[in-house]
Amino acid sequence: MKLLIISHTAHYMSSEGELVGWGPTLREIDHLTTLFDIVYHCAPLHEGDAPSSSIAYEMKEKVHFIPLAPSGGVSFLDKLGVLKKAPGNLAIVRKALKEADVYQFRAPTGIGVYLIPWLKWFSGKPGWFKYAGNWVQKNAPIGYRVQRWMLKRFNRQRVTINGSWPGQQEHCVTFENPCLTQSEIELGREIVEQKDYNGFINFCFVGRLQSAKGVGHILEAFKKIGPHPRIGEIHLIGDGPEKDLFIEKSKDLDVSVIFHGFVTRQEVGEMLKKCHLFLLPSASEGFPKVVAEAANYGCVPLVSDVSSLSQYIMDGENGFLVRYNEKIANELADKIMEILSLNDLKKISRQAYKLSPKFSYDYYIKRIDCDIIAPISDIEKNRETFNQSVQRK
Repeated sequence: MKLLIISHTAHYMSSEGELVGWGPTLREIDHLTTLFDIVYHCAPLHEGDAPSSSIAYEMKEKVHFIPLAPSGGVSFLDKLGVLKKAPGNLAIVRKALKEADVYQFRAPTGIGVYLIPWLKWFSGKPGWFKYAGNWVQKNAPIGYRVQRWMLKRFNRQRVTINGSWPGQQEHCVTFENPCLTQSEIELGREIVEQKDYNGFINFCFVGRLQSAKGVGHILEAFKKIGPHPRIGEIHLIGDGPEKDLFIEKSKDLDVSVIFHGFVTRQEVGEMLKKCHLFLLPSASEGFPKVVAEAANYGCVPLVSDVSSLSQYIMDGENGFLVRYNEKIANELADKIMEILSLNDLKKISRQAYKLSPKFSYDYYIKRIDCDIIAPISDIEKNRETFNQSVQRK
């Protein structure tokens, strides 16, 4: 079976002339080749230098990249560009879909406004949709709301979402985003048991350095706490438009704050092994893969209670939650102080580690096969049987 994935994952040509793209998506697609004979990936190809978070496909012989014209952006003119490039991108997707048996569209993204209805009603091929954002976000951008509105009403087509919600339609299937191999899960068990939580506590953030991700709240919280004998280092991994502002703010703190910029996934793993508490007091999330990665390596999650995070993180049991409101920095500071006074953080870390199997690639592939592909295959078989019976009549 051949799969076509349509996404907004940015791709680039490296200085060595190798195709690269955002690491988490490319790793997931590499693993999907264990289920599909060939995976076609329609996604934008950008000019310029690739971010250091980009990697190359490992399964190059089974993954075929098909470039789309980049579109969308922050400004009004950028958003109009989505419609301007729609005919060309639609033609590319139509041609690619002829080679595939089934498709997966990854929303929300600008091109979803026209591709979601086209795939549903005019493509003539079976498939499913993956909504990677916050399924219950109240103040989502209008384009996201339009796409979510359509997907909620496609009751004959599967939509995978983050979290489980009251009144959730039957065709909307709760799915975890994979990020761990079996060998990484086995290594994580050893790290959790070996890690010492009785001395200095090191903190870690991984993600885009911007206010919406809560980086400013982290710095403000530690400023409120001030000097503390158990606080070790704060490691901020990632980059973003507000990085310089955060560097200036960190200079006022009585704690060592280290800005690492973008690093490889292996380096992120090494940092998580050294840290004890993972911080993500963000305004909105789906379910970030890095939360599961942190828990796997003994880095206890301290996250905001948004979207589906509280469905996996139980405050005081396998991690910690703070409410996202105008006083979140105060709540974050209070929660950190509470954690620093605990003598059973290792026990909580062991509980957090139990999240790992649900976020394994093996588990994800099995669920795609059983919960997505098998129902699609049954529908197609029934449709073929019906058509044959009609022709005989």
